[in-house]
Amino acid sequence: MNSNTQNQKEVQKKFVRGLYWAGIPTLFKCDYQDTPENCDIVLVGIPHSTGNGTTLRDQHMGPRAVRDVSGLGRRVHLDFQLDPWEKCRIADIGDVPLLEGNNNEASIDHITEFFRIVDKAGAKPVSIGGDHSITGGTVRALGGKGSNLSGGETIALLHIDAHTDTFLHLEHFLGARKSAAHWGAQLVTEGYVDAHSSTQIGIRGNPRALDWYEPSLQLGYELITKKQYDLLGEDSVNEIIRKRIGDKPVYITFDLDSLDVSIAPGVANLEPGEPGFNLKQAIGILRSVRGLNIIGGDVVCLMPTADNPNKITAMVATSIMFEIISLIADSHQ
Repeated sequence: MNSNTQNQKEVQKKFVRGLYWAGIPTLFKCDYQDTPENCDIVLVGIPHSTGNGTTLRDQHMGPRAVRDVSGLGRRVHLDFQLDPWEKCRIADIGDVPLLEGNNNEASIDHITEFFRIVDKAGAKPVSIGGDHSITGGTVRALGGKGSNLSGGETIALLHIDAHTDTFLHLEHFLGARKSAAHWGAQLVTEGYVDAHSSTQIGIRGNPRALDWYEPSLQLGYELITKKQYDLLGEDSVNEIIRKRIGDKPVYITFDLDSLDVSIAPGVANLEPGEPGFNLKQAIGILRSVRGLNIIGGDVVCLMPTADNPNKITAMVATSIMFEIISLIADSHQ
């Protein structure tokens, strides 16, 4: 076989892997394996939706929806001049098994147990949820004493969201204690996250009370609303984010409701009263941490049953996941 024929076969193989409607639907058409061993990056589904009590609860369908379309996102990163699939060993290791799915507290504990195995293996996880309580379960395994990926340190969060998720007005949220509304506070008070190194960005809409932002500020988070982002501009905001993080390990959590509803209509907690981020702005914020020690990330709150027929929100979630994967691969030695 001559070299030209071989090259054509390789191109054809890559092309076919990008046909999202053909073949077995793994995340980004990566090979499936049931352990995180021998991986630099692992892709994980977290089909959980009992941590969010205010709206529809179909976020557990998110991982399946992204698996369905994410072959389309198996690309090279043009701006980074990077092929993450070639540079890193990346596998889909399936979904966190949540056999007590209707029990939020048990499920969050199961998520933590799962990611402790990932942390021990040294593979950096990029997950698709699931409601936002899944971040609490994940980061409890990756940060603080005894953790591997963070070297036993507390983690700096880059938290992109329309909501603060630091609800301290009640100890539970409609019965859920490790809820989608509480995790941002709990991870700080329990010693997994350093709020003074972390930024919450994109918060928008009229809150439920005038003191709604106080818990985040009291904990030490830098809180940048969408209106403040628009006033400050991308460069200034990114400088704030990087300066706060310093040399700490970083975890990215991206709630799709931070995006404008015209871009991501299929999410759980829409904030239609004020414009959200467009994709250029969202990707610019993600790239604020390029070159830092990113130990993982997640994309949450996809609601496939509310998505447009063309599955646009699932495709947007794929694009955000690809950006996080590429940021991690870009720094991989």
